Amino acid sequence: MSIALRWRRQPLVLLSGALCDAALWRHQIAGLSDIADVRVGDLTRDDSVGSMAARVLASQPKHFALAGISLGGYVALEIMRRAPERVTRLALLDTTARPDEQSEGTAEEPQGTDTAGRPASPPALGQVGLFTTLLVHPKRLADRRLSTILGAMAERVGRKAFQRQQRAVRARPDSRAGLAAIACPTLLLCGRQDPLAPPALHEEMAAAIPGAELVVVEDCGHLSPLEQPEAVTAALRGWLQR
Repeated sequence: MSIALRWRRQPLVLLSGALCDAALWRHQIAGLSDIADVRVGDLTRDDSVGSMAARVLASQPKHFALAGISLGGYVALEIMRRAPERVTRLALLDTTARPDEQSEGTAEEPQGTDTAGRPASPPALGQVGLFTTLLVHPKRLADRRLSTILGAMAERVGRKAFQRQQRAVRARPDSRAGLAAIACPTLLLCGRQDPLAPPALHEEMAAAIPGAELVVVEDCGHLSPLEQPEAVTAALRGWLQR
């Protein structure tokens, strides 16, 4: 790749969800490399959304496009509070601006979803079957390739990092009040059948963020970059080229 082409590519920072790593974004990293210098932020070393946001800001260029899914979305919204001038574009996938509204469960014994269908914590490390059940579309429960990817990511992240992520999830701030101040091109994307962050939560954010684009991906659960990779990559490409 020529130096000129590298200079034309815009930095794109991807933030994964709990128990996930760069493998979650494999299709997007490959599919967007011609127009974006793609990096994946580290959300495994801190136990608060604020500390995660500070680490991302310290490790990335002065200006960058930002996309976060689930936990990564909470961190992306914290980055928008702290340094909105550094973010050229924002994409929020399968996430919410709401705080954690659960009253039960611990980092070691997360509960999935509450009775109102609000986003909740994924199952404990090692329960890959339950992890898959909560996060993907029902028709993909027998997809061994997907289960293998999820299990491998969980093992790489590890129990201690997962527990830190759970503490961050449970203590995340309410980001709704700051949505109206977001001024960069914003994409909101979710799976139609996402049980943890359903379309209604994305519609809520879209109504509050000026000019936000909402994309709902059909036949898709919570892990849209893995479940419907072509659709997600296409949506991100359009967002990057706006």
